[in-house]
Amino acid sequence: MTVVQVGPLMPFLESALASDYAARRLPDTFADGAFDDVTIAVTSGRVGVGAALMSRLPALRAVINFGVGYDTTDVAEATRRGIVVSNTPDVLDDCVADTALGLIIDVMRGLSAADRYVRRGDWPAHGNPPLARKVSGARVGILGLGRIGLAIARRLDGFGCDISYHNRSPRDVPYRYAPSPAALAADVDVLVVAVSGGPNTRHLVSAEVIDALGADAFLVNVARGSAVDETALVSALVGGRLAGAGLDTFADEPHVPAALLTLDRVVLTPHLGSGTSETRRAMSDLTLANLARFVKDGTLVTPVAGS
Repeated sequence: MTVVQVGPLMPFLESALASDYAARRLPDTFADGAFDDVTIAVTSGRVGVGAALMSRLPALRAVINFGVGYDTTDVAEATRRGIVVSNTPDVLDDCVADTALGLIIDVMRGLSAADRYVRRGDWPAHGNPPLARKVSGARVGILGLGRIGLAIARRLDGFGCDISYHNRSPRDVPYRYAPSPAALAADVDVLVVAVSGGPNTRHLVSAEVIDALGADAFLVNVARGSAVDETALVSALVGGRLAGAGLDTFADEPHVPAALLTLDRVVLTPHLGSGTSETRRAMSDLTLANLARFVKDGTLVTPVAGS
């Protein structure tokens, strides 16, 4: 089988693909027919393999995805063409949950803002910064109680938080179920977005949901940027209709709305939810395991639903 790399990957993974599978790097532009022999594409959740690229790789039979998110790959088109798709679930749950917790603490307690306050010399000049909000005992809503959402909830248990959630359907968990995202938002101090990406969750956090949160509540997003109506979010933050936000993902990465850059009530991180050496190595290992399994017998270790 012929393997091609689509987009940048971790150096360890790129090296293994080149040495073990003689993988070629797919250029941004290429002549028709140049990659007609490619049977396996290895990519990431940030790049993916869309329908247009699939049509130019006629022999493609598998898309091996580095990352739990795969919304950049057209799974419906892949299924129609008989192409299977894998991702790397589970191995990054802890790190993404840790990131969510860090953003909650940072934005509610104002830690990054306080750090900037000290560095600017404002402490001796102006005294103590404004009071922040307490995390322990806060009412936290989790939008999407999958593996990552549940890992976030279990961490918040240690803070004595009152946890509620919204999912496509209720789960057998000791947390309160809300019938809709807006109903969830209306009853919490902080809303954590942990849904999967794709068209089904696009703008799930709508203007209505943001308005339901209100001026005293916070939004934390460790899911996809597409899950939040970013225009409505920016408007609410600039207009003081939301207390603050902790954002690890954005609608047009790596571009961040300029209006957010000057707001002390917003914590911005560059999509680093799974960004630890241990987790990225585990993700690379699972990516290679999926590749090896497909080469061996045409199956996958962790196929995505519907592929």
